[in-house]
Amino acid sequence: MSVKYICRHCQSSIGEINWDQVSEYQLGFHFLTPEERSDIIAYNMDGGVTVKVVCDYCKQALDANPELNLIGSPLQ
Repeated sequence: MSVKYICRHCQSSIGEINWDQVSEYQLGFHFLTPEERSDIIAYNMDGGVTVKVVCDYCKQALDANPELNLIGSPLQ
């Protein structure tokens, strides 16, 4: 299974795990509520997974300018 991590705001690639033996439990997905899972995790047609997180750059920008959280796509 390929697990790709991308920033939910700027769409930059943060990292990727390519390991056939990795489980959702090992990745900590079991801690997420069903709502969080549907918002954060996308299952691809090829069997891979895309996980939307926030990169350091966007986190710093949002922390410094909290009003950006009110915009749908603040850091494109």
